[in-house]
Amino acid sequence: MKNKNGYIFRGAATALVTPFRDGEVDFDALGHLIERQIASGIDALVICGTTGESATLSDREHREVLSFAIEAAGGRIPMIAGTGSNDTAHAIETSRFASSLGYDALLVVTPYYNKATERGLVKSFSAIADAANSPIILYNVPTRTCCNISLSVYRELAKHPNIVGVKEASGNISAVAELFAECGDCFDIYSGNDDQTLPMLSLGGTGVISVVSNIIPSEMAALCRAWFGGDIAECRRLHEKYLGLMKAMFCEVNPIPVKTALSLMGLCKGELRLPMCEASEKNTELIKGVLNELGIAR
Repeated sequence: MKNKNGYIFRGAATALVTPFRDGEVDFDALGHLIERQIASGIDALVICGTTGESATLSDREHREVLSFAIEAAGGRIPMIAGTGSNDTAHAIETSRFASSLGYDALLVVTPYYNKATERGLVKSFSAIADAANSPIILYNVPTRTCCNISLSVYRELAKHPNIVGVKEASGNISAVAELFAECGDCFDIYSGNDDQTLPMLSLGGTGVISVVSNIIPSEMAALCRAWFGGDIAECRRLHEKYLGLMKAMFCEVNPIPVKTALSLMGLCKGELRLPMCEASEKNTELIKGVLNELGIAR
């Protein structure tokens, strides 16, 4: 079922990493990653989200990455900009900038650290949605923000005509089931956890905003296409085949493992910005083993 504004995308979107080299954004590698994703048939791209380390990008870098990425994509797939912040005024400014570039939607995370009240969440998200020209996808990831979007907040935000989607990464399937039951006709609801893609699809989900699709974009897109095409057995097969890889991508804090994997595949350097640091030797070997088992390593 389409929401009030129609799908932004249906299927798998990659929450793309931001590659770094010697402390700077590696735009050459970023361009290659975008081309690989599009050539692999991914359904959409998210730029400057959590996996894109937006929290450690300067305002200048954030804008440069958003500008570069949408130009590189060239209108070939839907593009979604991460524009959330713990400062609502800053989120509005970034959202307006991304809208001016032509982004199809904005992914707006709950304000972190501040721990807003429910009323504050409604007011903050509504202010951003009022100011932006692109539709809003809410992003609920309480394990990283210490702030959860409750069902009562979702009910209020469902009334806003410019809030059209939800990336749900709470991990609470029971709460998500209630969200589908009460607001499924108002929002496109995407899984924010790769290992919950199949359960979320079975509840009526529109797809997944994925970390693991940085590594296996065609396979995650195929998993979603199988579901929507009615081939549940194939969807289950792919889900089970890549479940170990999905879990390995969270053996340390995201995006440490996925950047480690991309480095092992020769797709970009594994460089991160503090307070993120390189994976432990034990977890690097774990990731390397999973990639080798799947025949993915370089």
